[in-house]
Amino acid sequence: MVDAREVLQACFDANFQRDPSIFAIGEDVGKIGDVNQAFAGLQDKFGELRVTDTGIRECTIVGQGIGAALRGLRPITEIQYLDYLLYAVQILSDDLACLQYRTKGGQKAPLIVRTRGHRLEGIWHSGSPMGMILGSLRGMHVCVPRNMTQAAGFYNTLLRSDEPALVIECLNGYRLKERIPSNVGEFTLPLGRPEVLQAGTDITIVTYGSMCRIVMEAAKQLAEVGISAEVIDVQTLLPFDLDHMIVDSVQKTNRVLFADEDVPGGGTAFMMQHVLDEQQAYRFLDAQPRCLSAQPHRPAYSSDGDYFSKPNAEDVFDTVYVMSEAAPERFPEIY
Repeated sequence: MVDAREVLQACFDANFQRDPSIFAIGEDVGKIGDVNQAFAGLQDKFGELRVTDTGIRECTIVGQGIGAALRGLRPITEIQYLDYLLYAVQILSDDLACLQYRTKGGQKAPLIVRTRGHRLEGIWHSGSPMGMILGSLRGMHVCVPRNMTQAAGFYNTLLRSDEPALVIECLNGYRLKERIPSNVGEFTLPLGRPEVLQAGTDITIVTYGSMCRIVMEAAKQLAEVGISAEVIDVQTLLPFDLDHMIVDSVQKTNRVLFADEDVPGGGTAFMMQHVLDEQQAYRFLDAQPRCLSAQPHRPAYSSDGDYFSKPNAEDVFDTVYVMSEAAPERFPEIY
């Protein structure tokens, strides 16, 4: 078991050795190996041309990546924090996400944009503006791995494909312990296929990213009062559940909760629309479907800001418990 950042470091190391056209650029990527050390030591190993520091200008970082990808290279461009993707959205939307569409497949730019966000601390380092991303970057894959092993699997997939993608890592997960897979630079994950983290019979909880750990903790608390939660990690938002696996779960549990860290009406609304409207899960519901998102403000600046600004395990527990109103004899009011 190692710090999770070492899983990514091993993944990037293996891919850089496998394919000499892969390179990485971004703020602090080179000399210090990025702010979370996933590129630590790789500049010394592969040279400054392949692991390169840039200035503090997100739009030019992405612009360099698009140009290099158009010419056959395999760039990984880093946007240091998800909140700062805002500065690059215009060029990503107008020049990258629509490229294959507007050239009828004549041009491709398989750029990978690497960033990190969700829970941690501070106004500019804890954002989850998924609604902004989902509304503006159609044409790019959007991967939201729950840990660094899953992120490595997505990088292995994307570095072998020819389509652009955004990978959003969990900012508070780099020093959690994970086991490095023996095939860390080879194993791949499919896009658009959720994973059931825990089977259950009473409610389906749909989530992703850092919220997976929060929901799994809440699921333990719910089990103590007799509520069996099925927890599903969607893994990618674009594409979303291509095989309609979530509706199969709802057909079994008859209740569904969508949880994330975006503001209300953002990522949770996106997931709900897909599951209730497109997958027609409304046919199987015995209770009102619910969304649990962050508070409608920027994350609080203080160290406990993510606890109060974003859903915590107690919020998940309370929301699910209230959804069990059909059996008051089993779940009496406790507040």
